[in-house]
Amino acid sequence: MTKLSEIVLNGLALGSVYALIALGFVVIFKASGVMNFAHASLLLLGGYVIAQLHDELGFAGALLVGVVVTAAGAGLIEMLFIRGLGKVELHVLTILTIGIDILLTTELVRRIGSDKLSLGDPWGAKSVEVFGANVAQARIAAIVVAVVLITLFFMAFRYTAWGLSMRAASEDREAAALMGVRMKRVQLVAWCVAGALAAVAAVFLTASPTPGLDRTTGFVALKAFPAAVLGGMDSALGALIGAMMIGLTEALAAGYQSDLDALGGGASGIAPYVVMILILLWRPTGLLGSKELSRV
Repeated sequence: MTKLSEIVLNGLALGSVYALIALGFVVIFKASGVMNFAHASLLLLGGYVIAQLHDELGFAGALLVGVVVTAAGAGLIEMLFIRGLGKVELHVLTILTIGIDILLTTELVRRIGSDKLSLGDPWGAKSVEVFGANVAQARIAAIVVAVVLITLFFMAFRYTAWGLSMRAASEDREAAALMGVRMKRVQLVAWCVAGALAAVAAVFLTASPTPGLDRTTGFVALKAFPAAVLGGMDSALGALIGAMMIGLTEALAAGYQSDLDALGGGASGIAPYVVMILILLWRPTGLLGSKELSRV
């Protein structure tokens, strides 16, 4: 029972981090209709900035700068490539984000090299006992921070003018524009919010028991992509549910790896994608995704 409690708590913590990343995918898709595959490199950018500055500015100062830089970087991508190219097919812009991701990741990997960088988080290797299981404090902090940020996000999405504009844009972009919604501003804010969430997620992806930031950290963001797809790319709540499912599945597969030898040694790595495929076979639009209606 102790082992199961530890696995579930780790799964919830991992799912909380995936939720922050998945929300970034969803908010950009809702605002601009683009699947942003450059999100992984933005996460790596945020982590790298924090790692470079925490000695000089302290963790809180480095985190603030990292969030601002990553949000600005995401906004710059939107202004230069998504908005700047004018009326281009959405699938072309999606492919373009893959190229941006390759360029940015290549430069960051060159700077990081073979090092493992510490982000200077205050939790270190400390652990706390919860339900009889020893869990890293960073895991508990990940859950708490994710709950706070996700709550603020949903409140903004529900009660602010930006949230109303986002909901209108996701329903019908052309109609929203005709009704006076400033689509350029909505898109820019959405990209900046996604970048900021990615920077925060980088902190918890590299905290204990993970050894730190390395060249492969950005690829972890791709594990959150199944969460966004699983929940439905146009549903923030679906992304949250999908992230928890993915996090728990990965943690359970890793915790009971010895019982899954027949599936090979990397069962936990492919588990998120297996879950995504099974759910999509049952419900192609995702758990809470909107169904497209065609008039014939």
